[in-house]
Amino acid sequence: MDAFDERSAGYEQGWLGRLHHEIADRTAEMALAVAPSPSRILDVGCGTGYLLRLLASRCPEAAELAGVDPAPGMIKVAAASGAPDAAGAPDAPGAPAGDERLKFSAGVAEQLPYRDGSFDLVVSATSFDHWSDQLAGLRECHRVLEPGGHLVLVDQFSPWLVPTLILSRSGKARTKGRADRLVEAAGFGSVAWHGVYAVIINAVTATA
Repeated sequence: MDAFDERSAGYEQGWLGRLHHEIADRTAEMALAVAPSPSRILDVGCGTGYLLRLLASRCPEAAELAGVDPAPGMIKVAAASGAPDAAGAPDAPGAPAGDERLKFSAGVAEQLPYRDGSFDLVVSATSFDHWSDQLAGLRECHRVLEPGGHLVLVDQFSPWLVPTLILSRSGKARTKGRADRLVEAAGFGSVAWHGVYAVIINAVTATA
């Protein structure tokens, strides 16, 4: 978390920022393909809020768009970038300035600060790999979704990552097989896979 706090101010900049934007753009397209008219959206691991602001611009009828992230620095940037006076802030194209539907909170996936059935769409882009307990986080996503609500989870899932499971990322779900087991164990159904970026970044969609 400290590393993300340190990077928060410049997270949207440079080639890495452009990469995150492209992945978020594709995540938004996929989310709206599975849930064309969401009314209450949660972004778990929202970072600077780019994806959520993009969804706000694409979903004018949505009543609530909430973002949660464990790094206070990220939440500070996310909240500031949506403010009416955020001149020069890294904003999503077309996102409404000062959109009161956008709410950002510090928190972790394993303990989401929302009531049961609060949302009909939960998205998460390149955050899942950093969750300390991935199954617990997925169960929380399932809990805060209403029955029939949709999950869109985008991260590194590829056979190319198997060697990392032996070393630095032991125990993480970095392959489709591992992720499938966790998503289903959390109570989701209608699990489907989609390519997002190159061969490593993929998405799993599922229904509560």
